[in-house]
Amino acid sequence: MQAAVRLAILAFICSAAQARAADLTIRIDNVESNDGQVMVALYSGAGDWMKRPLQTAAVEAVAGTTTVQFKDLAPGEYAFAVYHDANGNGRMDRNRMGMPVEMSTFSNDAQGFMGPAPFEAAKFALSDAGRSLTVNLR
Repeated sequence: MQAAVRLAILAFICSAAQARAADLTIRIDNVESNDGQVMVALYSGAGDWMKRPLQTAAVEAVAGTTTVQFKDLAPGEYAFAVYHDANGNGRMDRNRMGMPVEMSTFSNDAQGFMGPAPFEAAKFALSDAGRSLTVNLR
């Protein structure tokens, strides 16, 4: 009987630990206008980076600063990509050479060379206490 009670308590403690979730708030500065939307893709690992986002968000652009929030995330390593879809066409516009023509950035304001920033440069840790980050569009 005591073993069953101990097992039930242990199962409760383990499930409570797994249920912890954190919120991520992203402040995006240098938004040039109220036109269109600010698009954010959140990635949970290097293998998914710039291929399969864990979550996406599209929020109305607010000139100056726009804020995006992701809720109930598991603690771990993440990275995100952001762009201002000022013309509202739902995609990142590029020039003939494939370079973005809409303002964009990555977490940690990481920069890539002839492509997106590497996951290692953009990654950040999210604890169960949550996190707030600020990036600048460029």
